[in-house]
Amino acid sequence: MRQRRDPFDRFQDSVLPSTWSEHDSILDWAIGRARDESIQQGDNSDDPIVARGKKLRGECDGKFRGRCASLGGKLRIAIQVPDFAMSPGGYSLFSNLVAAMNFIGIPAQAFRWSDSTATVFERFRPTCLMTSDHESYLGRIDWKFVSGWKTEHGLLVGLTASPVENAGAPLKERLSWARRNGIDFYYSFHASEYVKTQREYQPFLSEGFRIFSVEFGANPALYFPVDQAVKDLDYVLLASSNPDKHERYFSYLPPILHAYRGFIDGPGWKGVTRFAPAPAHKYLYARAKVGLNLHIAASVESANELNERTYILAACGIPQLVDGARLLGSRFGPECFFVASTPREYRELFQAILRDPSAARKRAGTALEEVFARHTTYHRAEGLATELAACLARAIC
Repeated sequence: MRQRRDPFDRFQDSVLPSTWSEHDSILDWAIGRARDESIQQGDNSDDPIVARGKKLRGECDGKFRGRCASLGGKLRIAIQVPDFAMSPGGYSLFSNLVAAMNFIGIPAQAFRWSDSTATVFERFRPTCLMTSDHESYLGRIDWKFVSGWKTEHGLLVGLTASPVENAGAPLKERLSWARRNGIDFYYSFHASEYVKTQREYQPFLSEGFRIFSVEFGANPALYFPVDQAVKDLDYVLLASSNPDKHERYFSYLPPILHAYRGFIDGPGWKGVTRFAPAPAHKYLYARAKVGLNLHIAASVESANELNERTYILAACGIPQLVDGARLLGSRFGPECFFVASTPREYRELFQAILRDPSAARKRAGTALEEVFARHTTYHRAEGLATELAACLARAIC
């Protein structure tokens, strides 16, 4: 009896073959561009978006460089960062937070997957530890050592606020564990207004814990427009293929991936064995006529978050085709993106972008302005650092 093929395998087989066969050569080109620092700055660019991006980036750097240094005398943050292979999203998110904290003047140190707790603490001497409320993270920390350090030196400890349906252990057990192990606060990547109003977060608040909101953003050190004379890729999709994304991939993407030349990269795609490092992403986007973006179903149903890709595409100055994430209208103006509510509209807007690239670039320029004004990782880091410094001053969150 013939076995039925996995739906995701069939989906991948429907992708235009050249997208897979050309992947490595395009990737090598982008990596080579990223190594040549002389072409990263946008000096003397004839592209108005590249020139504007350079100006906005310079203004943003000037505003935030060392901005919170006065808080850095006491606030020193160790942030646990997973290996890329284990969690590409977690690696990007936490690495960017470490970099942003250091940029704004808050000493921050990555607590790597293989690091020992004692080594990190004795060398860096943190006053705050941030990690994730999941056994894969917590099991790599020596909590007896952390407790001793907390008693002797003082230390704030924060975990991600993971609702019961998103974690391996029941929430009641995890909150009890948090009390026993001296957890001081929680933080969430969901919007603050969502956290405050949703029932799923009430157990944290009822137990007296504060939840700080740290939404995603774009890292200005990595993501900004760069020159590329030829837009020879119809689309670029830099995204993992986690199972929770499959249903929306199957609904929205086949007409585009089957018929148009593009570049797909990320863990889980069978046609990809080498992944683009973050410094190469902006060069891949620069070759694209359209940046594809889809959210998980939860973000379409509730105004909880925008994915990191929303901000990154905006910062790279690329026309973005996105689904109707519920939070989108609260974070960006209506003229920033091409927003589709249905798979059919997604396909039609994709084709409209290809037909009228000047209109598409106008929207990309508007999104570029907005992301550098309000949605960089420096904005997010400053907000969190201010909250944590206040906790340290009170010795309690």
